[in-house]
Amino acid sequence: MPDATLPILALAMGDPAGISPELTARVLAEPEVRAAAGLIVIGDRRVLEEGARVAGVAPALRFVAPDAPLPRDLAEPVFVDLGTLDPAAIERGKISEAGGRFAAENFRYALALAMRGDVDAVTFTPFNKAAMRLHVPDYDDEISFTARFIGFDGVAKEFNVLEGLWNARVTSHVPLSGVAPLITREAILNNLRLTEAALRDSGVARPRIAVAGLNPHAGDGGNFGREEIDVIGPAVEEAKREQIGCDGPYPSDTVFVRAKRGDFDAVLTMYHDQGQIAMKLIGFEQGVTLLGGFPFPICTPAHGTAYDIAGKGIAHPGAARNALLLAARMGAAQRRQRPDAAGSLLEARAAMAA
Repeated sequence: MPDATLPILALAMGDPAGISPELTARVLAEPEVRAAAGLIVIGDRRVLEEGARVAGVAPALRFVAPDAPLPRDLAEPVFVDLGTLDPAAIERGKISEAGGRFAAENFRYALALAMRGDVDAVTFTPFNKAAMRLHVPDYDDEISFTARFIGFDGVAKEFNVLEGLWNARVTSHVPLSGVAPLITREAILNNLRLTEAALRDSGVARPRIAVAGLNPHAGDGGNFGREEIDVIGPAVEEAKREQIGCDGPYPSDTVFVRAKRGDFDAVLTMYHDQGQIAMKLIGFEQGVTLLGGFPFPICTPAHGTAYDIAGKGIAHPGAARNALLLAARMGAAQRRQRPDAAGSLLEARAAMAA
């Protein structure tokens, strides 16, 4: 039986037409992942076994039905077999409503476990947004989907994470033409607060956050725009008064050079691609997306479903591994900080049995 202090993670299988099945099987076979947390995996046994065949691995698992009690002993990962999808019904590399439904149902089950306090964090292998929209027509992204499902009305944001370097952003999935009006002091300050808290939960004791400008050359003293002078700079100064370790605004075309060499732990960018392009160039096969701000961490690989290589057995597991390891660190940190909160599955069940 694993150490009862280890965090417990839910891992929802993602889109079955892409590389999610083989990635799930690969990470479940990795000793580093299994040693970091107790694992409860949600999906369909047949889809997982096909993924394991493609990946050439045979992870040891304990299979249970969705209505069966979850075992206390998580020395081996527990697989909750929802039995909802025959892999023969899915064509690899093709978007389908069935694929979106499979991913959404697995994710909902994982979120429900977290809301009950049965797990400390949620992870998932990649979804395909187009497939998700076929199942959920108003689907926008995982943040809005999660917020609706758990009834969350707070602030949650997406972070991109590499080892030693994070990217946060003030705006995300909005047209570039709509970015500037959304760059406000309050939005910047709230994101700096959330970024610092997430970094601390991940184990960074004294976060150092660089804030990127919006305009070329961070506005060049007002020649190329005044957002840096009127909005971004004042927000940074206010955050400093709150003892948040931040500085800027810096030109966005050089700030990642400094961050990569170790000057900063994170860069707060103003819009989606301002940071995404840099992070994916630095470490496409290793990057993690963290959904931060929810009552529990949610982590997934930063890359997509890779339909073009699905079924070839060549999907790199680095980002999926890193997602689970980050979720384990953050889940454990949050539990240590809030000992009165709902604990892990092992602790809750041990207390009931005492």
